[in-house]
Amino acid sequence: MPKSRRDDLVDTALKLFYAGGFNATGIDKILAESGVAKMTLYKHFRSKDELILAVLHRRDEQFRNWLMGEMEKAAPDPRGRLLAMFDALGVWFSGRAFKGMGFHGCAFINAAGEFGDHAHPAHRAAAEHKHSIVTYLERLCSEAGAPAPRHLAEQLALLKEGAIATAHVRGMPEAAQIAKEMAALMIDGALTEV
Repeated sequence: MPKSRRDDLVDTALKLFYAGGFNATGIDKILAESGVAKMTLYKHFRSKDELILAVLHRRDEQFRNWLMGEMEKAAPDPRGRLLAMFDALGVWFSGRAFKGMGFHGCAFINAAGEFGDHAHPAHRAAAEHKHSIVTYLERLCSEAGAPAPRHLAEQLALLKEGAIATAHVRGMPEAAQIAKEMAALMIDGALTEV
């Protein structure tokens, strides 16, 4: 089934916002890249903010499906899946995870930085994405037998976020493997408390 004009807009805007920033990327550039007319844009989105939200929702679905899929494929057990998250991050950091998008940090961290007001819809969408990742990690921590699964999930999420920031800011894709080594110690430490 061919993509709709709306999907073309969202996909093009995602690539451009991700590489160039939400505020720095103008509507005219999105229209030129997508080949969509301005009238069509405003038929689907009343404002740039609405387009930004659609992009964040698309990225949330895309990223979570990819990350969880990679973790599930990599290992049959919850501990292995938790560690596989960092292997997946390494693939992403090297620019091989999302065709044609490279690695420009985390779209949600970027959005939260550009829209600093916690009440702004883009900031809320970023927070919801991060919360959903922690919830998934908590489920795996619980399945692995961690006595405090939420606490371990938050620790692993912080490692993940630190690896993303380090890979992006310092151009250091090996941050994923360093974080994986730390995660293994955390997970094993938590599981021996049982």
